[in-house]
Amino acid sequence: MESMFFREFLMISDLKTVIFLLILFILMFIINKLPKQKFNFSAKVMIATAVGLVLGLVIQYVAEFPVNPMELTFVKETTQWYSLFGGGFISFVRMLVIPLVMVSIIYVIINMKDDTNLGKLVKRSLAVVMFMVAISVVVGLLFGIIFKVGKLDETAVAVTTEGARKIRDIKNIVDTLKDLIPANPIGAMVNLNIVGLVIFSAIVGVAAKRMSKKYMDVVKPFFDLINALQKVIISMAMSIIKWMPLAVVPLLANTIAQRGIEAIVAVGKFVLVLYLAVMVMFIIQMFVVSMFGLNPFIYVKKSISLLILAFTSRSSVGCLPVTISTMTNKLGINESTASFVASFGTTAGMQGCAGIFPALTVVFVSNMSGHTIDFTFLVTSVVVMTIGSFGIAGVPGTATLSASVGLSGMGLSSLFPLINPILAVDPIVDMPRTMLNVIGSVTNGLIVDKSLGNLDISKYKDMEAGKEEKSLEDSM
Repeated sequence: MESMFFREFLMISDLKTVIFLLILFILMFIINKLPKQKFNFSAKVMIATAVGLVLGLVIQYVAEFPVNPMELTFVKETTQWYSLFGGGFISFVRMLVIPLVMVSIIYVIINMKDDTNLGKLVKRSLAVVMFMVAISVVVGLLFGIIFKVGKLDETAVAVTTEGARKIRDIKNIVDTLKDLIPANPIGAMVNLNIVGLVIFSAIVGVAAKRMSKKYMDVVKPFFDLINALQKVIISMAMSIIKWMPLAVVPLLANTIAQRGIEAIVAVGKFVLVLYLAVMVMFIIQMFVVSMFGLNPFIYVKKSISLLILAFTSRSSVGCLPVTISTMTNKLGINESTASFVASFGTTAGMQGCAGIFPALTVVFVSNMSGHTIDFTFLVTSVVVMTIGSFGIAGVPGTATLSASVGLSGMGLSSLFPLINPILAVDPIVDMPRTMLNVIGSVTNGLIVDKSLGNLDISKYKDMEAGKEEKSLEDSM
């Protein structure tokens, strides 16, 4: 199988590729056939996560733990085929993002009660998001200082000399925020400018709601269309999400298989501290939720499937349909709050990508370069990164740009190449970041809705709430 057809077109030129493809199919078949009476949807997702992790490590073992796994033919071919099943699932979910955001925002506005205060929802949401991302920045800074990330790290210094990535171009926050205004709604859709879409959809919804007071007979067809589209899109989402347990296996296996173990070890301390900081921030979220009179263990248990999807997919936007569904169907969050907070949280105020990660990178670079970290440094970092978390909204490569914003704001932009070892294992780092982003949106939604008095407490406490999970199991 050395011909161009097998190597370049079919991407199956090594016997190991065939074997690992067969293994994947067998594992997916077994997971799909697990009896739904004993294994509910969440259980299947958790099993798939463990299986994907082991499969990725087995590929690394067979490859003899190379520094650059993707240079091996069978690893390259296997992960390419795995991406069809894992990445294909994420593409299907992302396919729903644009219509879901637009229809959901318009739907909740036109169906709002007349006494609902949309302005209050927006202000409360922004305040909560800024407060929580500021806390995440503080957590990142403290853990970076306590564990001295980057300090006397000779391995990292050696790695950084091998090729340098340039710092990303950064716009000032005024221009960035101005670009979020959807001058071209179609352009906002193409560029996945979620915040811009939220603004455009909100304007459409408010206009339609206002016109319904005088010309209900004229705008009623529009209302009926939006209401129908909302039902159709939710049905589409449920049809796609049911395949999540099968997609998790290749998603996680690819992430592990494509990263060299040696590359991970080179920045192992940074990775471990990041994971630890994410865990602590997660605990802080639970504590904040409990302060609002809610049992935090309930929302964690109901969000397990969502957390695993976020961890393995590494896409906050790709998780959006599942995020909104979890917030409304399982946790009793009002649809208007869920749609706004979840959509906004996919690109702005992210506690992982724009909070903990840039904070750790700033400490990492400061320690490696010998810069002094004092109280002024810490306060400035919190202000720069909290505001910057909104300034990067709607921009691809959020985490890298967040690091750029943080380093530039602290006058360390020239030292950006020092984080090359971290960027080399970005998928490993990105998994907990994305998970924290997504659960952060859920936490923010709970806080906002509870403070506004809109949260359905009975649904929140009902462990059977979220019939979509049962419908998923029935259809599998």
